Amino acid sequence: MAAIRGTVEIDIENCKGCELCVVACPQKCLKLSTGINKQGYHYAVLFEDTCTGCVNCALVCPDAVITVYREEKKTMKKVPLETVRDSAEIVAGTESPSTK
Repeated sequence: MAAIRGTVEIDIENCKGCELCVVACPQKCLKLSTGINKQGYHYAVLFEDTCTGCVNCALVCPDAVITVYREEKKTMKKVPLETVRDSAEIVAGTESPSTK
């Protein structure tokens, strides 16, 4: 099973740097920045690409400045084997015995 990938978008100008998201992150991919926002706070940033999109950070954020995105699972469409063989024969320029 493939790992679920996610990412976060943080409204850095409204983040107060409370660190609740940093503590809540099970993947430890958030930290406080060294820079400050217009309010004078160190804001949260995503510093490692290990986010799974679990939304723990967004749930504990008291100012709702975190938006979490998850990558959609990619699924392959199941096709009957006969359809695949017929398509391959058409591409190759030969006919299947059932169409002769």
